[in-house]
Amino acid sequence: MKSLVFLLLLAVASARQYTRCEWARVLRANGMDGYCGNSLANWVCLSKWESGYNTGATNHNSDGSTDYGIFQINSRYWCEDNHTPGGRNVCGIQCSELLTGDVSIAIRCAKRVVRDPNGIRAWVAWRSHCMNQDVSSYVAGCGV
Repeated sequence: MKSLVFLLLLAVASARQYTRCEWARVLRANGMDGYCGNSLANWVCLSKWESGYNTGATNHNSDGSTDYGIFQINSRYWCEDNHTPGGRNVCGIQCSELLTGDVSIAIRCAKRVVRDPNGIRAWVAWRSHCMNQDVSSYVAGCGV
């Protein structure tokens, strides 16, 4: 348990807080614009409301699972945190990997999540703040 806490603290220490436009450029460079039919603006909107563009964000849920990283990827389904009962780890990663400044793992896992039948609707924040909204302001002025 002590080693898990240490690893989480180490991951959070290397976390990164992006600005809106920095994050839009990173997402575009990683092939997220149009991925599975979702615009770059939708991905930026989702990230804003899930984590505030913070790779070190975590949220503990009432079901015992935890959401990790800039996309708030859930430990019940997508990653392994070694304490969520019945976790599936579909992305095949440790949840702590989602808390670092290296967002390639988080992006790869988000691409896996969005290929699931729920698509981008898997994210509550997207449904609450981005779905059926004009999200163009999330990339406005970013040059993307």
